[in-house]
Amino acid sequence: MANRSLSFWLFLTPVLLGLSLVVVIPFVYGLVYSFTNWNGLTATEFLGFKNYIDLFKDEEFRAAMWFTIQFSVVAVILLNFMGLGLALLVTRKLKSSNFLRTIFFMPNLIGGLILGFIWQFIFISVFDDIGTALGIEALSGWLSTKNTGFWGLVILTCWQMAGYIMIIYIAYLQNIPKELIEAAEIDGANSWQRLRHITFPLVAPAFTISMFLTLSTSFKIYDQNLSLTNGGPFNSTQMVAMEIVKTAFNENNMAYAQAKGIIFFVIVAAIAITQVYYNKKREVEM
Repeated sequence: MANRSLSFWLFLTPVLLGLSLVVVIPFVYGLVYSFTNWNGLTATEFLGFKNYIDLFKDEEFRAAMWFTIQFSVVAVILLNFMGLGLALLVTRKLKSSNFLRTIFFMPNLIGGLILGFIWQFIFISVFDDIGTALGIEALSGWLSTKNTGFWGLVILTCWQMAGYIMIIYIAYLQNIPKELIEAAEIDGANSWQRLRHITFPLVAPAFTISMFLTLSTSFKIYDQNLSLTNGGPFNSTQMVAMEIVKTAFNENNMAYAQAKGIIFFVIVAAIAITQVYYNKKREVEM
């Protein structure tokens, strides 16, 4: 570090300053306030671990956490499956591959709130009309139950992010030496064998990156949840981020919400770090 040039630190300083002001300092202040009765303006009493003890007794918070975990597991599996599938499709020698890449990636450019309202219209109005026309009752009343709300969020998230995850897999698929594939073909390996023994091991780093991104993003979803179901019916599709925001601004309980945010951060960080650790080990084994 001592050998770094002055220009290096000049370029790095704005980034470190921005990171400190936006992330590090607010996080430290939030951690301190979580042990008090902070109301957003002042903190008049130190409560110790009371807020943290209370949140573990909070049934609504626990329900939101369990719903978020279920959603994240399903979303991570489907997103990586779809992302890899789309990447394998568009890296084949197709005349329309560039067009398909653009189409698949476009939903990621649309904001979460707008996507939520678009899919809300599709699930409520379009599905209902199709169900009525075809006599399929299961398509009527979407988003009115916990199950349909859950799958509605999964569909929205997969539609939005699959193209983005596709790009990550494409970057690694295109770096696979063609000589390896050709040698495997000469040796008589079929498509599945080439995919299993050559493609999968060489794109293992992409699995690590994609799983980290999809896992962290799935846990932190807020705007799609807000615009699609708003946590309904009866908070049954409420995710943790929304529950924390409601605690802070609807109930005006800032310190308690901050304690929830700290615990949520610890849980997501622990899961993400564990996932990266085991995926990195698997990269070596593969």
